[in-house]
Amino acid sequence: MAQTRTNVVPIFSDARKPNSYRLMVPAVDVIFSDVAQPDQIQIVINNARHFLKNKGEVLIAIKANCINSLAEPEEVFKQEKKKLERREWQLLSQITLEPYQRHHAMITARFHPK
Repeated sequence: MAQTRTNVVPIFSDARKPNSYRLMVPAVDVIFSDVAQPDQIQIVINNARHFLKNKGEVLIAIKANCINSLAEPEEVFKQEKKKLERREWQLLSQITLEPYQRHHAMITARFHPK
């Protein structure tokens, strides 16, 4: 997709280290995250601070089992949304990805830096 759309920048790097690719990525309007890591929200927040424009939005594909395999998926999604709310984020929506992806949800939020 990135070959035909010049406004899409895939990052094939360690998302925990935004400084390693900061010279390759301009300020963006949207970040899509599907990293399936327990600290995914923190990864998104760190990248947003580097690359997301004010009032930009994120789409975060959350896989509940990658965050906490013992908790109910809805509880995991709730806790992940709380992490965003405690920071500078306005939650916009949450939709389940069932039946296509079991125990997955897509959370969208808007960035409001202080």
